[in-house]
Amino acid sequence: MPDSVSLSGDFSDFLQHARVQQRLSPRTLTLYTDGLARLQRLLADAAIDARALNLAQARRLAALLHREGLAAKSIALQLSVWRSCYRWLGLQGRVALNPFDGLRAPKAPKPLPKALGVDDAVQLASHVPDEMPDSRLEARDRAIVELLYGAGLRAAELIGLDAQASGAAEGWVDLQSGEAHVLGKGGKRRSTPLGRAAAQALQDWLAVRGQLAAPGEPALFVGARGQRLAGSTLRAMLSARAISAGMPAHVHPHMLRHSFASHLLQSSGDLRAVQELLGHAHITTTQVYTQLDHQHLARIYDAAHPRAKK
Repeated sequence: MPDSVSLSGDFSDFLQHARVQQRLSPRTLTLYTDGLARLQRLLADAAIDARALNLAQARRLAALLHREGLAAKSIALQLSVWRSCYRWLGLQGRVALNPFDGLRAPKAPKPLPKALGVDDAVQLASHVPDEMPDSRLEARDRAIVELLYGAGLRAAELIGLDAQASGAAEGWVDLQSGEAHVLGKGGKRRSTPLGRAAAQALQDWLAVRGQLAAPGEPALFVGARGQRLAGSTLRAMLSARAISAGMPAHVHPHMLRHSFASHLLQSSGDLRAVQELLGHAHITTTQVYTQLDHQHLARIYDAAHPRAKK
């Protein structure tokens, strides 16, 4: 326990119990200590007896956390510590009820998905690294970027693609029809069209894939050892390629899916079509991209409208 924090009575006993019986990590123990010290201070300020704390008073304490500027996740953490403490005090017969049972923190706002700007996405898709000793891997990587951005595939969907359609294939690409057939979340199958750039990149990759793929390997995309591409390899490749292309932020596979959805919605405004292309079960999942679209429009307004310019 930090020397600067002095817990009294029941709170000190609970912390000792947690330290010995629950074998908390030093970091978790610090969180418990800080949380109980905050509760002790709030109770003292409100002149409330810790053992007489009731539900209404507990709600007011939770509201004070919000007024102090704590984020929703921090409030949830504080309430969890307090709830655990009073649960133990109840088992010890020191309190008649746990005033924090059923008390929940406010919902944390969901962060908006991160998407590249149109220019950055196109730059990444067309980028050719200065150093790429194996031209076959360069053909593979270009096809991967084109599929992630041009078709909005999830990383798992892309990795699961086979070079040819078969009864055992999770997904495959049909260049003749210009479609990618994938197995998405929940075992749902969907087809998404391939753009001209993606189709050409795939043709270039398929022309050399046989030189890298191990005998009998069905995967469309393979690693340097000829086996199906691993997710870690995919992420590392994309991150390095983005850095080489001068991207302003860390780029991961799902960011290209977000970029696909955001840019398509900006151009078409057709939310239902974007939902189908992404394979979302509910339109509400797709609607988050309308917020990105509004942010895009707001930036255009701020930059172009005479009354918005500073």
